[in-house]
Amino acid sequence: MVLDSLGKSLRAVLAKVARSTSVDDALLSEVARDIQRALLQADVNVELTARLTQRLKARATEEKPPAGANMRDFLIRIIYEEIRNILGENRPYDVKPKRILLVGLFGQGKTTHAAKLARFYQKKGVRADLIAADVHRPAAIDQLEQLARRVNAGFYADRTETRAEEIARAGRARFPDSDVLILDTAGRSGLDEDLLAEIRRCKSAFEPNEVLLVLDAAMGQAAGRSAGAFHQAVGLTGVILTKMDGSAKGGGALSAVAASGAPILFLGTGEHVEDLEAFESARFVSRLLGMGDIKTLLENFESLEGKEEAEKAAEHLLSGRFTLKDFYVQLDSLGKMGPFSKLLNLIPGFSSAKVDEGQLKETQARLQSFRVIMDSMTPEEMKDPALLKTDRIQRIARGSGHRPQEVRALLKHYEQTRKAAHGLASNRKLRRQMERQMAGGELKLPKA
Repeated sequence: MVLDSLGKSLRAVLAKVARSTSVDDALLSEVARDIQRALLQADVNVELTARLTQRLKARATEEKPPAGANMRDFLIRIIYEEIRNILGENRPYDVKPKRILLVGLFGQGKTTHAAKLARFYQKKGVRADLIAADVHRPAAIDQLEQLARRVNAGFYADRTETRAEEIARAGRARFPDSDVLILDTAGRSGLDEDLLAEIRRCKSAFEPNEVLLVLDAAMGQAAGRSAGAFHQAVGLTGVILTKMDGSAKGGGALSAVAASGAPILFLGTGEHVEDLEAFESARFVSRLLGMGDIKTLLENFESLEGKEEAEKAAEHLLSGRFTLKDFYVQLDSLGKMGPFSKLLNLIPGFSSAKVDEGQLKETQARLQSFRVIMDSMTPEEMKDPALLKTDRIQRIARGSGHRPQEVRALLKHYEQTRKAAHGLASNRKLRRQMERQMAGGELKLPKA
């Protein structure tokens, strides 16, 4: 998870509050001290940290919990609100026809995140195209061209042109019907006047709706100064913070950029083109504190290819008509949604649970092997698992490169899943609970 160490420390604070018998001055001082330590270790500014804990203690002392709430729950809400406050009021992205100008220093991940941004908007159902305007680094043009092919986006470059603004103008003319047109510009090792002058010329030629700064979260608090300087020079509309998955200084970068006045729009959370998420402070802090993020989980599902098949498989699962084909579809959908560790962080309750990473990886690998085994089955076998006797099991094992006992383990896992779901479908109380949760949703439970 992003900022995993900070998240663990803050969840430990919440657990301490939940275990307490009362909220007194001693507990408030201890909680404030623990939060200060956690934020400082995450590179959050000392002054900002001090102000947060002062406000926390003042609110917990002076404010009264709403009717029906106890002081412990109220204190947890105050902690949530104050941590969210240091990340500022973010401006959510929108999916409208637009031109996006990407700017930033050398080595911040600008070219990679141009492709990630294109993929992000593609998953929202809009066309995205890329323009390479880094006239100083030919390798950047080659890199963006390869990434454009990978995400199936349109691409334009002119390797003979030395004026970035002319490439921007020509690229805009090349894609008149593009929903989202992304311009990748050159970086420098430092913020100099030549770089700013080139960006201003590109901005004038391209006429962007968005000017996004790409920043490496490993810069820590220095990211705020860089964002402020770019914001003053070219008028940023947003920031993409990259490498949030592995940065110990991510807390400093997040809080410092928020304080700079440039809104954080996106977080880069991994190396793959899919690893870009929209930043919303409320959802981010909920995950950080172990409260989950069901909205993101549902969005991940909504963006899946083959979502309709997965919904149909879920209906079969709950009606008792669940076949190996349905099982395969569910495993395939689960695999597309990313590593189990990321998915668990989105589920309330699981996000704060102590889950063994080794066991998660082992489970994910086992489910992947199940899919490989099922690839060696015939359509008839997938539809009717009762056909799978010894001779067929041996054939499937040979065809998939597995042992017969692994094929039998798959069949046992499938049968356990089917029986558990059948029990759920026949439990009227649980069905009513699920139906209330799904009211207004896409999936309707079948009759038991």
